[in-house]
Amino acid sequence: MNVKILSFGFKNGIPPEADLVLDVRFMPNPYYEPQLRPLDGRDPAVSAFVLDRPEARAFLDQTLGYLGFLVPWHESGGRLQLTVALGCTGGRHRSVAVAEALHRRLLGEGWKAHLSHRDLS
Repeated sequence: MNVKILSFGFKNGIPPEADLVLDVRFMPNPYYEPQLRPLDGRDPAVSAFVLDRPEARAFLDQTLGYLGFLVPWHESGGRLQLTVALGCTGGRHRSVAVAEALHRRLLGEGWKAHLSHRDLS
């Protein structure tokens, strides 16, 4: 099965193709840091701000565990793709950083995974 990781901003609506929607707005927002605001979640400074926290590491661990449980059930039902949408307020900082990290971890564990960022424009 291919797992599609999609970052998005809730202010622009939930992606209709999402099978699973996860909210990362509980994480501290880089938008409120003047030096980070113009950057996005792919930038190392933003990524570190978001991911170098215990709650971010726990979220990624729990999400991987959840997908490890869920994906085989979807596969047994004949599904070929599962779209996991990760949302923050604007879709530029937190959701992007977490989506990038989740994608790297999935690939590192041998999953078929694809990554896209809907609201990075």
